[in-house]
Amino acid sequence: MMCATHPNIVQIMEVYANSVQFPHESSPRARLLIVMEMMEGGELFHRISQHRHFTEKQASQVTKQIALALQHCHSLNIAHRDLKPENLLFKDNSLDAPVKLCDFGFAKVDQGDLMTPQFTPYYVAPQVLEAQRRHQKEKSGIIPTSPTPYTYNKSCDLWSLGVIIYVMLCGYPPFYSKHHSRTIPKDMRKKIMTGSFEFPEEEWSQISEMAKDIVRKLLKVKPEERLTIEGVLDHPWLNSTEALDNILPSAQLMMDKAMVAGIQQAHAEQLANMRIQDLKVSLKPLHSVNNPILRKRKLLGTKPKDGVYIHDPENGSNDSNVALEKLRDVIAQCILPQAGKGENEDEKLNEVMQEAWKYNRECKLLRDTLQSFSWNGRGFTDKVDRLKLAEIVKQVIEEQTNSHDSQ
Repeated sequence: MMCATHPNIVQIMEVYANSVQFPHESSPRARLLIVMEMMEGGELFHRISQHRHFTEKQASQVTKQIALALQHCHSLNIAHRDLKPENLLFKDNSLDAPVKLCDFGFAKVDQGDLMTPQFTPYYVAPQVLEAQRRHQKEKSGIIPTSPTPYTYNKSCDLWSLGVIIYVMLCGYPPFYSKHHSRTIPKDMRKKIMTGSFEFPEEEWSQISEMAKDIVRKLLKVKPEERLTIEGVLDHPWLNSTEALDNILPSAQLMMDKAMVAGIQQAHAEQLANMRIQDLKVSLKPLHSVNNPILRKRKLLGTKPKDGVYIHDPENGSNDSNVALEKLRDVIAQCILPQAGKGENEDEKLNEVMQEAWKYNRECKLLRDTLQSFSWNGRGFTDKVDRLKLAEIVKQVIEEQTNSHDSQ
């Protein structure tokens, strides 16, 4: 809402607070509904791939619009943190259609505390990787938590801009790995951390020195050496009066849909990981928890010598607890896949889903959900959107819990 007034940022038209019931839900839920500007011209790379003659001048003009959007965000002290081609959309299909920045899902006011590792592979700045490295070491106890945590700032957006310019000009990213992985492989990480990239002669021989200069100045490992957004807007490449009508090789390379899809898949997987990292879970020791469900379990359960509560045949409470536990196992497998040796993730998901179904056959929401996900009683016959499945199973748990509490 703070950023959406700029002509190069997708506008928010209206926000509604409504209770809405979707087809797979048993009751309405409170939701915020955001009506946004319609963008009919497609994503940046798709648009470039349709240009038979995408020139360096056009790349410069697109870059200027992206930079103006970033300048507006940074003037409000807001870091976007997920600048990538999929988040740059054209208003319409006309030749002079404006390009606009969207998806502020990871945006944050920069108060010197941007330490959560938010990034997408290929577009991640070195200091974001460093923040992630330190964050992971502190989490595992390898190094003590610093009183002044390692942070990064709005300059991470400038690094991403440098990568986007590089890809627009030649058709492939400056940092890449021969090994596809959900996480950033060591060789790719090393290239990013050391700022190791080249301008291969075959694609770059016809590209101007001004273009190479702005890329070099944006892909600086040290944030303080990197161009600011004002430096980008003042750079000769964005203000050149030269024709710069050389045709770029990027359009031809971006016609390879498999290559672009591979990059987008890597983005999607990493975005899922990022959302998981944002879930902060804090568990207390059982003996110190004042939890109504545990208190009820203690009252209804039978306590043997080893202190473990077992099922009391006089009531069905523990059966319902087991049913909920089986559903939680499905969510855990969807969010943090944990296949054992000799298993694959799909087999493990089928296994935990079978267990959950065994204990929750009476639940209409679960039955309808499994039907929509092509469940045949033993496994999923189609590829499963794990995050969507986890979200619906969470709703099943809420429904079951509310049902038990009201009985």
